[in-house]
Amino acid sequence: MGTVLVLAVLWGRHEPAPPASITLEPVRLLADGYDTATLTFHSAQRPRIAIDPPYAATVENITDSTARIRASVLPAQIHVRVEFPNSAPATFQLATSLTAADTFEDGTPDFLRLDDDRDRMAFRRWFTFLAETQYFQAPGARPTEIDDCAALIRYAYRETFRAHDAAWAEAARVPVVPAFDPPGKYRYPYTPLAAGLFRVRAGPLAPGDFSSGAFAQFADAQTLRRFNTHFLTRNLTLAQPGDLLFFRHDASFHSMIYLGASQLRPDGDLYVIYHTGPDRGGPGEIKRLTMSELLHFPQLDWRPLAANPNFLGVYRWNILREAS
Repeated sequence: MGTVLVLAVLWGRHEPAPPASITLEPVRLLADGYDTATLTFHSAQRPRIAIDPPYAATVENITDSTARIRASVLPAQIHVRVEFPNSAPATFQLATSLTAADTFEDGTPDFLRLDDDRDRMAFRRWFTFLAETQYFQAPGARPTEIDDCAALIRYAYRETFRAHDAAWAEAARVPVVPAFDPPGKYRYPYTPLAAGLFRVRAGPLAPGDFSSGAFAQFADAQTLRRFNTHFLTRNLTLAQPGDLLFFRHDASFHSMIYLGASQLRPDGDLYVIYHTGPDRGGPGEIKRLTMSELLHFPQLDWRPLAANPNFLGVYRWNILREAS
């Protein structure tokens, strides 16, 4: 028995020293994509911080004495593991809770809205970049899902919120990954709606919408216009990159993405991009027109002019909606 005690004492002398004094406050956050907790420590070395599950929160702004842990929009019980060299790890529990509000009562949950200027700018840059990239891709290299105007929009929107790592770039066949950051609020499909990015039913957000089919992966041009965007103007000069132009021709709806200046081949012009949809028995094509070309389009129905009754106007995504 004495031998066991002596061995235990000797073993204890070789264990890593306890971690430096560490605190995490608060330990409950809103899963709104912006709420943060502060990890405070006292050490000459910076720690390694691991989050489990990884998409429930992110670690930001690690300094010599603090780190910020930012909640995502996915409610979870989060394990935070903090490791210093030659020290035993410290673990903390962090809980995040769902915020199911709909400030503008347009059916879009607030946890999907981009409330930060940097996130809004990141969305516009990635959304337009991904759409424009498809124009320069060989038709055989494009995702097969892009077969009409709404499909191009859905693709660029969804991929904007992916984790843009090397595996993603290879799968998406993106020739170059831009240096700018994606929106930081959440990653697709790690939201309370999972893969359901697009609202497909009228009305403000209701508790049952999370499981009743009010959101889906698919949305046609009319659904994008009615439930996922809001009317902005019929004055094209007020459009910003990432806004959508909608047209109605007979009983069908058509949409274009306003790119603004090209990110791939800047030349001083402003552009729109769209997929024609199946045309005369063929698969159609992606077209990229300057604003001058569009304003002088041979068919008057497709000119974005206030006097054109087929032009429904410029629309902005609900996730970019701001209080007036």
